[in-house]
Amino acid sequence: MRINLKENECKRILSNNYIGHLGYIYLDRPFVVPITYFYDKDRNSIICYSGDGHKIMALRKNNAVALEVAEIENVNNWQSVLVEGVYEELENGDAKAQLHDFSLGVKDLIIKKERRDLNFISEFSSKIFNEDIPIVFTIRIEGITGKKRRT
Repeated sequence: MRINLKENECKRILSNNYIGHLGYIYLDRPFVVPITYFYDKDRNSIICYSGDGHKIMALRKNNAVALEVAEIENVNNWQSVLVEGVYEELENGDAKAQLHDFSLGVKDLIIKKERRDLNFISEFSSKIFNEDIPIVFTIRIEGITGKKRRT
């Protein structure tokens, strides 16, 4: 049986994961790509980063986005969340601060879920203080829905 998730259940799923699928439109065609994200509970937004490329070019032209996050055990036991929102690119101090929050949040999730130490996170965090930080953006959440199936 499929059941609609309540908003608090959707936010719990967002909070407990860091990999999702970002959906966007470019030249009237849909694209979906995997992305690492961090759900910022305090701001009720999604923090992401990317290199400059197709995805960023597309998002600058059409800032309507969707993010899908799923927890799938098997065909009869899964739950999925869909976030609809707006791409907002950050600059300078805001970008560095959000990238810092992103790196700490994702690090904590990986340690919790995968029970392993992350030496590479310090290399990643050094980007925060580098002149060439990646493009940091948020998804301002405008809507959130979810479903689950349990047998």
